[in-house]
Amino acid sequence: MAAFVKMGLTEPDSLYISCAGSAWREFARPAETPAECEQLMNVVVVESPAKAKTINKYLGAGFKVLASFGHVRDLPAKDGSVLPDEDFAMSWEVDTASNKRLKDITEALKGADSLILATDPDREGEAISWHVLEVLNKKKALKDKSVKRVVFNAITKKSVLDAMENPREIDTPLVDAYLARRALDYLVGFNLSPVLWRKLPGARSAGRVQSVALRLVCDRESEIERFVSEEYWQISADLKTPRGDGFTARLVSHDGEKLNKMSVTNGDVAGDIRTMLESASFQVDSVEAKPTRRNPSAPFTTSTLQQAASSKLGFNASRTMQVAQKLYEGIDIGGETVGLITYMRTDGVQMAPEAITEAREAISTRFGSRYVPDQPRIYSTKAKNAQEAHEAIRPTGFERAPDDLKRYLDADQLRLYDLIWKRATASQMASAEIERTSVEITASGNGKTAGLRATGSVIRFDGFIAAYTDTKEDGEQSDGDDEDGARLPEINAKEAVDKEKINATQHFTEPPPRFSEASLIKKMEELGIGRPSTYASTLATLRDREYVVIDKRRLIPEPKGRLVIAFLENFFERYVEFGFTADLEEKLDRISAGELAWKDVLREFWVQFHAHIDDTKELRVSQVLDALNEALAPLVFPVREDGSNPRICPTCGTGNLSLKLGKYGAFVGCSNYPDCNFTRQLSADQDASGDAALSNEPKDLGKDPHTEEPITLRTGRFGPYVQRGEGKEAKRSSLPKGWAVDSIDHEKALALLSLPRDIGQHPETGKMISAGLGRYGPFVLHEKTYANLESIEDVFSIGLNRAVSVIAEKIAKGPGRGRGTPAALKTLDDHPDGGPITVRDGKYGPYVNWGKINATLPKDKDPASVTMEEALELITAKAGTSGKKKKPAAKKPAAKKAAKPKAKKATTAKAKTAAAEKE
Repeated sequence: MAAFVKMGLTEPDSLYISCAGSAWREFARPAETPAECEQLMNVVVVESPAKAKTINKYLGAGFKVLASFGHVRDLPAKDGSVLPDEDFAMSWEVDTASNKRLKDITEALKGADSLILATDPDREGEAISWHVLEVLNKKKALKDKSVKRVVFNAITKKSVLDAMENPREIDTPLVDAYLARRALDYLVGFNLSPVLWRKLPGARSAGRVQSVALRLVCDRESEIERFVSEEYWQISADLKTPRGDGFTARLVSHDGEKLNKMSVTNGDVAGDIRTMLESASFQVDSVEAKPTRRNPSAPFTTSTLQQAASSKLGFNASRTMQVAQKLYEGIDIGGETVGLITYMRTDGVQMAPEAITEAREAISTRFGSRYVPDQPRIYSTKAKNAQEAHEAIRPTGFERAPDDLKRYLDADQLRLYDLIWKRATASQMASAEIERTSVEITASGNGKTAGLRATGSVIRFDGFIAAYTDTKEDGEQSDGDDEDGARLPEINAKEAVDKEKINATQHFTEPPPRFSEASLIKKMEELGIGRPSTYASTLATLRDREYVVIDKRRLIPEPKGRLVIAFLENFFERYVEFGFTADLEEKLDRISAGELAWKDVLREFWVQFHAHIDDTKELRVSQVLDALNEALAPLVFPVREDGSNPRICPTCGTGNLSLKLGKYGAFVGCSNYPDCNFTRQLSADQDASGDAALSNEPKDLGKDPHTEEPITLRTGRFGPYVQRGEGKEAKRSSLPKGWAVDSIDHEKALALLSLPRDIGQHPETGKMISAGLGRYGPFVLHEKTYANLESIEDVFSIGLNRAVSVIAEKIAKGPGRGRGTPAALKTLDDHPDGGPITVRDGKYGPYVNWGKINATLPKDKDPASVTMEEALELITAKAGTSGKKKKPAAKKPAAKKAAKPKAKKATTAKAKTAAAEKE
């Protein structure tokens, strides 16, 4: 192995020594005594501390395993990080936290013989190894030390040791593909996002894959808005055999005419057919039973695992990958840390030959020899642009059934492992043998005939279905029209059957369903958009940018998301085309395969993209608004109940409504401004069905009992609000967080308009204490001291004693933000650099804390479920951001002068960071 150089000795002269147990079977450096092994040290670099801990146990003495904590370098969030005019030169920056990791690696290498890069076996893992190597070479930390790259698809002792015996070099084409993707994402994000900022205030960012995924969601919403429901009727008969067994047959023809689902379109026709069947006699024409075989699906890939976990477990893509990461990195099983699944970022569907053999043996033991097919099953992917370099996701040991691991795994880990084990096991099992029966029946009466059909199926041999607890395979979706039907009773040809009941049911066609995370991932994979490793982060970006909201597990585009897509489709159509994005993805995959030069791909893209960006400089805002008014007419100008023109201002009756752009985004306003001040939000709150919860016109809630002024519920640029009176002097109050528009009545409106509320005089100062609703939520106020309340209900119910206590607690906490340090919800392990890591709940939501670093948790993350690894990742990312702010450390005498420019620079960098899509 290259980590141990033979120093010019011939094979017979070499002294081979076994070091670190069985970690190295050969050690080709000459040594006089085996004791010299004790002084040998090899530095191994992986991404995460959990992975480092597990691998260090496998390798033992003579090895030091260090974690890089992900990428050690990134492109700075500022202009000039990628320079197209300088042959796409890229400027990399090492943040403060990564500097510490690299320093640790450099120090460890001083007494080491070799460096082994053991990061993940994918593009990102290859890039991390490349970054580490580049930095160490610049530091001249390697000198004559041996450097090798090893990869393993599973973190088990055998996999790790086998990988150590089969090192390779850094995969240059894979690194080139990473550089091309990173440069493309940067160039798109940092050139297209500023166009949005200038032409579409309120829009936050655009991205190469992010925007195309958003377009899919918005296109589906437009389909739903354009959909026109159609009526249809389904007719069936409940019948009974001479033996008294009941079954149901559905109508398939009438009076010689074949019928489909939409043939009967009104109740009159349905009634006529029903009347005919009520008086008809029924006879079985034929009974046909066909044996069929149902084959199992391939083992999971990244995308199919995310889809199955979403539909079966309710996990979003991010949660699925977090749990899978833990299963991959290792779980303590009876005192030994073992990786339970293979690498979870893959689009390959095949398993290694030895894994197939192990699976077949486990199937024979657990289910019997009949469940093992004669030949192993071989799978190939149907996904566009799929790269099958890696195995599918499978258990590292098929003998470890889910039930055997219950005491070692938490609930989510067990459920996901159960999915993976069953799918991988079933993939190598025998086919299910099913007998499908179709019964044709003729109904005759009143000189007319009708044909009915009953279908059913019987499982003669369950085969792979035995691996599941139900008969629906994990990840499969039922279309709601199961042709197999239920199991039929014994039915014989040419026998008469009795009518029990005739059913005629009215139905209406429904619009296409909104995407779930699972169905969106499936669609993106079919189109060849993005890669499996990017789906979770892409969906998270759409949520974080507030471009989509998830309601009942369905993705609903927010108005700002639809605005962005409408803008891009009108002025940057090429860059949100599905075909263009897929073609570019294919080129990036060809770079990975060494078939294309990465800078050639960048040049081809940049020439046209840069020219398109330049063309928008002459674009007028009026052109943008005209295009958006047209593209988003159903959203901007919803149909009114009275049928009047939705573009006529409801206040002045003469002005035309149009989109307007303000500091905080788009809103709808009147063309007669400033004479007419009518404004409203781009879209009112909507329920899950898409019906508006608040119309464009003010809703009358009654009158104020004291002033007789009308109280109305309205919607404006900043959301729904209640108003008393008219004109500039009217009293207004926004709806507090958590109060739905449709819940606002006269009583609640009066309560809001009565704020602020006087509670009573402070017993010590004699000054009034009041309660109110402000920009940052409910509060109590005494003199100049504001103290937050937990809920809006407290504003109306808090008494004097409690108000005095709340004010006193606030004063005791001192000036500033004044909340003090919240109590820890959960204490995790100590940070590798010392000091405990805790989970806390702050003013702006839950976060993880280490020392002076606070890292906010993702919106959908349960604080109680945060793991040490997740906390470390969040803290490392946050420390990196902080590091960028602190990097230009000023000399002490000039510290005060330099303070303001630094703060401004950091703010600018932070703003630009939001523009770039990271995938």
